[in-house]
Amino acid sequence: MSGHSKWAGIKHKKAIVDAKRGQAFTRASREVTIAAKEGGGDVDGNFRLRLAVQKAREANMPADKIQAAIDRGTGAGKGESLEELRYEGYGPAGVAILVDAMTDNRNRTSASLKHIFGKYGGNLAESNAVAWMFDRKGIIEVDPNGKDADEIGLAAIEAGAEDIQVEKGSVEITTQPGDLEAVKNAVEKLGVRVENAEITMHPKQTVPVDEDKVASVLRLLEHLEEDDDVQQVYANFDIPADVLERVSAQV
Repeated sequence: MSGHSKWAGIKHKKAIVDAKRGQAFTRASREVTIAAKEGGGDVDGNFRLRLAVQKAREANMPADKIQAAIDRGTGAGKGESLEELRYEGYGPAGVAILVDAMTDNRNRTSASLKHIFGKYGGNLAESNAVAWMFDRKGIIEVDPNGKDADEIGLAAIEAGAEDIQVEKGSVEITTQPGDLEAVKNAVEKLGVRVENAEITMHPKQTVPVDEDKVASVLRLLEHLEEDDDVQQVYANFDIPADVLERVSAQV
């Protein structure tokens, strides 16, 4: 699995603390709003919105709040005017980082991210400095739930998956963005649990990080993700799973 995927998996399994629940609601709401603005408010006809609504429900967002976010996106409701921005930069050990943000004030967001990069050993870069190192892909993380990983992989490939990786009983499936839903449905028919499914920026190549630099890399990523305007952070680091789990517990 890619460094970012392993990091995302660790975060996904952490319990949501009360102090961050409001931030989780805000991010989920903004993603729903942008998805509805981009492709319309029909959940059945807008796959990005469908994914956004699913994640909002996983965050226990009430149905009326989800609908209000959809209404803001389609212009039927009132609320903040948001725009999507992508920032690029480098972290410790030369790790390439992409930051996707949604904001109503780009000056505030830019200043905040520049400060975080500088404080934690990184720096912002020009547009397209690192974006070319990533491909837009669908990623599905599956708990086999007793099913044979080869059976899951075969079903995924037949439905259009590009790559299957198995690690410590977990299966990670890579797809083209347009094939994500079909592949997700195919593996769910086997009775397995999809732990996470999302469109992500997948690194083409990864950068090995020495163990003494791991904490610095993770500290920068954590502080970027804690910014209120940040939706997603992607990085191309390669850190052994055991090191990643041990160090992330201390950061």
